[in-house]
Amino acid sequence: MTNQVTLSEKNMQKVSAHQKVMKVVVQVLLYTFLITMAIIVVFPFYWMIISSLKSETEYRMAVPTLFPKEIIWHNYVEAFTAANLGRLFFNTVLVGIVSTVLSLVITVLSAFAFARLEFKGKNALFAALLATMMIPGELFTITNYITVTKLGWIDSYTVLIVPFLVSIFYIYLLRQNFMQIPNELYLAAKVDGTSDIKYLWKVMIPLSLPTLISITILKMMGAWNSYVWPRLVTSSEDMRLITNGLRDAFTNTTGTANYPVQMAAVTVVSIPLFLVFIFLRKYIMKGVSRSGIKG
Repeated sequence: MTNQVTLSEKNMQKVSAHQKVMKVVVQVLLYTFLITMAIIVVFPFYWMIISSLKSETEYRMAVPTLFPKEIIWHNYVEAFTAANLGRLFFNTVLVGIVSTVLSLVITVLSAFAFARLEFKGKNALFAALLATMMIPGELFTITNYITVTKLGWIDSYTVLIVPFLVSIFYIYLLRQNFMQIPNELYLAAKVDGTSDIKYLWKVMIPLSLPTLISITILKMMGAWNSYVWPRLVTSSEDMRLITNGLRDAFTNTTGTANYPVQMAAVTVVSIPLFLVFIFLRKYIMKGVSRSGIKG
């Protein structure tokens, strides 16, 4: 009997040791995979930064270097003067702030109407709006371009701001958040004689602040990264945004570009987005996670 107990204990110890080994192997494989993926994601940004610090001769070497032989900080100074980054930053910030503020107003009022107000055809209208999300945005480019051309908005701030003020996705996101707020609060406010605007401002907006912050951040990032539309509707150098302004700013008369200087400009332009992601990512995740639960 004692021998059987001892044998059983040895078997259990072997199984336990095998499980520990397998757990360690799984952890090693998991972290190896994660580290590999992290390197793949980070490497392009690393290459952008080191390229911005190289000389043009070193950049065009047949065998690329993983670190600059000589750090050229003057590339950043040249980037500001060659691309007129000050003007590009001003245009992008102006368009981003104005479009974000106006878009927030439209989104909040629309989401409140679909979440709390009762009117004929509300569900059918909301379903039709959601259906437009299945249409690729590129298909609207031609019709939008024809419209703004007929209105005479080409090469102006108006054409960069107005066409994309309404986002069905943001309206849907905020509407779902509004619907999580108990309807009893709205009914009680109406009994007390509170207007819809006051109830929206005093109750619903404060309770939905994380989602509103997320929408604000995403809208600003979208305006910052916009490329196709600004390039299509602006021809003047004074009206270009950062993304399309950097496209041809460093190409000389022979058709070749000074890539280190261009990489320096791209690095400067990317810094605000990195800072937004690092410091505000929790607000984006929190706002999105609070929405879309209740239909």
